[in-house]
Amino acid sequence: MLELRRILLAKPRGFCAGVVRAIETVKRALSEFPHPVYVHRQIVHNKHVVEELRRSGAVFVHSVEEVPDGALIIFSAHGVSPSVRERAMQKRLRVIDATCPLVSKVHAEVRKYAKKGYSIVLIGHKGHDEVEGTVGEAPEQTVVVSEPCDVESINLPNPEKVVYLTQTTLSIDAAKVVVEALRRRFPHLEAPPSWDICYATQNRQNAVKLLAQMCDGILVVGSHNSSNAQRLCEVAIESGTMAFLVEDAGDIDVAQLEGLSVIGITASASTPEQIVMGVVERLRQLSQFETQVDEVEFAHEEMRFPLPEPFSNSRV
Repeated sequence: MLELRRILLAKPRGFCAGVVRAIETVKRALSEFPHPVYVHRQIVHNKHVVEELRRSGAVFVHSVEEVPDGALIIFSAHGVSPSVRERAMQKRLRVIDATCPLVSKVHAEVRKYAKKGYSIVLIGHKGHDEVEGTVGEAPEQTVVVSEPCDVESINLPNPEKVVYLTQTTLSIDAAKVVVEALRRRFPHLEAPPSWDICYATQNRQNAVKLLAQMCDGILVVGSHNSSNAQRLCEVAIESGTMAFLVEDAGDIDVAQLEGLSVIGITASASTPEQIVMGVVERLRQLSQFETQVDEVEFAHEEMRFPLPEPFSNSRV
């Protein structure tokens, strides 16, 4: 049994505006268009969301090649490369684009800087869906780096004209360290007009930094393939507390939490609130004490995005 006396719920946590938009896009398509409705890869990086939509009739595919010609396909919140769009056009697919508008902003920046002849350094994680789509906008001019140690080994087509951009779900502090390394090697390095890491990522990371000072350990509720969930764990640990990533209540390791009196909980931007509440309830069941649950608000979010075509007159 745990010695847990208090649970602190970070606010904001869980779904961001881009995730809400993407999930609602699939739900609307399932309700308004004949089935099957195909979705390119995971609509968001959370297995519970994907399974719920799959049960409702969504068909998730890894490639547009798996989709019959002329069918309906939805692009995920992470975005896709121009080559994927081109292939969808060749197959006469009806496309609904649920790419997060903040990811689309980074795509537009890549196109702009590539047109001006820049070498582009994208700070992000190789293999992530968002990074693959962004690099695809200008693959010959874009290099991906993840860590400061990557910087010395990169070769750029134009080292005198360099700009950096970032994946939207990075750790802000970690990204700044990479930027510093880039600036040491490329003194004329340019920055985008505004920081690419999204508002929701920043808010959740800032909340975790403060939450870490109030508790003995933090549980981050999210999928292991979620970049922002992984970054939340890193931020918590760097802020001086232990942190564990759990997919859901069934993923809780009681041994890891022994001796903790106050546990903080946050959730990645793609984690449903009911999964978070399931974790809270499980922790209360595991505690030998009556556990108090308090929500601590660190920032207020009101961001909303309109749905994509053909639902663009609606907001979520």
